[in-house]
Amino acid sequence: MISTLAAAAMALSTIIIPPDSVPPPTGEITIDVVTVNGSGCRAGTAAVAVSPDNKAFTVTYSEFMAQVGPQSKPTDIRKNCQLNLRVNVPGGFTYGVAQADYRGFAHLEKGASATERANYYFQGMSETEYRSHSWKGSYSDDWQSTDKTDIAAIIYHPCGAKRNFNINTELRMNQGTSDKKKTSFISMDSTDGAISTIYHFAWKKCNA
Repeated sequence: MISTLAAAAMALSTIIIPPDSVPPPTGEITIDVVTVNGSGCRAGTAAVAVSPDNKAFTVTYSEFMAQVGPQSKPTDIRKNCQLNLRVNVPGGFTYGVAQADYRGFAHLEKGASATERANYYFQGMSETEYRSHSWKGSYSDDWQSTDKTDIAAIIYHPCGAKRNFNINTELRMNQGTSDKKKTSFISMDSTDGAISTIYHFAWKKCNA
């Protein structure tokens, strides 16, 4: 499994900082989880934290898994999580998201497949398109996917406005031609202590 420090170092080393961004503010940044909805994240099973350098924030799940096979319910084939976050940043700054790194673990029997897809947007503004990543069995290992936003396409929180940040994430299983007597699953949880998702900030200063 990927350790927390190794995962964070790897993700931060691959981020491309937009040229029109400014260094992160040095003041305190806090994130409040306003609402949590979805079959993949009951209340209390998703936690959010800001990195010490204010370059990113992480979302960690504890029960986010889709599966098929014996003893699986029909609804287990698809799990989703919708987070509504209030991001509190120092005055004079605004933020966007330049990159998102998703990771977890999957066990896929031969013939089965799994898909992770996600999007994020500011409340009251147009949603970004969903981006999807898939894996095919046989497979039993950590997985990681990265969504990068083109520099010109980064959407920033409007200066002076109060708009929460929404994150929609989905895990889906497809049993395909795999043995129906065997279980296949994909998870985005933190039972091994690894960081599940990292969202990298892009910063700008607001005009006075």
